[in-house]
Amino acid sequence: MINPCSSVASRSLLFLNRSYYPDEEATGQLLTQLCEDLAAEFEVHVVAGQPCVNPLGREYHRSGSRVHNGVTIHRVRNTRFNKSSSFGRLSNWLSYLGLSSLRLLFIQRPEVVITETDPPFLSVLGLLMKRAFGCKLVVYLQDIYPDIGIAIGRLRDGFATRRLKNLFHRTYRAADRIVVLSEDMRSGLVADGVQADKIVVIPNWIDCTRVHPVKRHNPFRERNGWSDKFVVMHSGNMGMSQGLDNVLSAAVLLRECIRVSSVPIRGLPEIVFALVGDGAARAGLEQTAREKNLTNVQFFDYQPNEHLAESLSAADVHILTQDPRTVRYLAPSKLYGILASGTPVIAIAPGDCCLARMIRDEQVGYVVEPDNPAALADQIQHCAASRDELPPLAHRARELALARFDRSQSIRAFRDLLLSVFNPCSSVASLESGVRSPESGG
Repeated sequence: MINPCSSVASRSLLFLNRSYYPDEEATGQLLTQLCEDLAAEFEVHVVAGQPCVNPLGREYHRSGSRVHNGVTIHRVRNTRFNKSSSFGRLSNWLSYLGLSSLRLLFIQRPEVVITETDPPFLSVLGLLMKRAFGCKLVVYLQDIYPDIGIAIGRLRDGFATRRLKNLFHRTYRAADRIVVLSEDMRSGLVADGVQADKIVVIPNWIDCTRVHPVKRHNPFRERNGWSDKFVVMHSGNMGMSQGLDNVLSAAVLLRECIRVSSVPIRGLPEIVFALVGDGAARAGLEQTAREKNLTNVQFFDYQPNEHLAESLSAADVHILTQDPRTVRYLAPSKLYGILASGTPVIAIAPGDCCLARMIRDEQVGYVVEPDNPAALADQIQHCAASRDELPPLAHRARELALARFDRSQSIRAFRDLLLSVFNPCSSVASLESGVRSPESGG
């Protein structure tokens, strides 16, 4: 008789997600790092789509299968319409989903399939594979659909979305493990009836060897003439749910470096807002900045990974947003790069969410309630006028990134989770004892 707790001779994994190398969208970068690190111990396959963000123009095969850094990439030629269009986004999703389903017919059967959320329907495909081939299923939720779409008003809460949610919950019940990014996300799933003993919290991460403080003679800062300015940065996706219009409203208030109460502060440096990245809201933000003549706001494209440490470190403070409507459905993972760069953060977030609690408890920045541009402007101005307060926060930020959010820690947690799937004698409780979620202490 085979011992169910014995080691598995062959450990083959199949990840399903549209975004993968050389795509530099956040989920693609993280999945690439995860797969390449796991390839040292597992046989790793990925069914990927066409990259949307490839600023360095890296070459890649547009279809077929290739091995890159130990990972076998099976590429499908899905559409790449502009994501700001609902039709374009849906076309991209459905074309990837359909072509991936066909591609799976010609791929060796994996022992474990791991589905992400680009597109959100992948957990259903994973469930079909589990039933057809008897493989294990791990549902890896970077976002929780359709809840997030309903929360931000992109989807109507009606018969169709309720049926879709029921379908996704069926996949959660069938899954062997569910991975989420924060305790807030876990609480939301448990409140909806998902089995708590299946859910593991593994936060996203940052490679602290690649992203590190570059505060002196920073090339990105010098190139943009910011040597004597106070730089407030938002770096990453500019989505519709991130409330960046409030940042522009704060920029209006601070354009002349005048306190919200209209009392000038002598010696205050010029404040510059740098918005780095792309997304569905960027065009509208740029138009607003032009219409309001916001010369103190500058836009930049995504920066290549090779220069990420420089671009993140160029800020004096970073803006990080958490829409109150989305707290239970996603986690703002750009936090970890900010911390690794040794830069304090101003979080625009509900005061009771895990992000706000962590920032206060670890003393790495400040928290401002959402939809209050005046309070945001006042906090930014306070930071600019009291720059001597920032170095201790910056030091603690870097130490926190090293202690809890470095790439090696989250990869190790994911490896242990996968081993627990292969080994039915492992428990979720034992896994979580070694994983620190974003709001846990110590």
